[in-house]
Amino acid sequence: MPEQENELRGGVLSGSGSPALWGSLIGIITFAFIAFPLSAAVSFATHPRTQQLFGGRLEEASSGGYVAFWWVVALLLFAIPFLVGFGVAKLSGKTLAIIGAIVVAFFVVILILGQTFVF
Repeated sequence: MPEQENELRGGVLSGSGSPALWGSLIGIITFAFIAFPLSAAVSFATHPRTQQLFGGRLEEASSGGYVAFWWVVALLLFAIPFLVGFGVAKLSGKTLAIIGAIVVAFFVVILILGQTFVF
């Protein structure tokens, strides 16, 4: 009796279909959710006069630091749909560890920029 091989296709979402297509679909849905915060971050990065909207210490920060901070935030937000789609498509422990490391690295960079230019 030949043994049947159960090939996993579609990750957690479905018993059939391409994992790459599911990853793309989830990435597009995630992009729709982060579109507004992404556009806000880009607008803050490209219009340094918006620094005055944030009172207190952020208003006293250097203009270059303010712009760099918002560009890093915009890059992080832009990367999220790709990371989520890739994670859904691969769905393995190694992939999740890589995604976690990237998120932690972005978080550390944002904290360092915030501490350097704001406080």
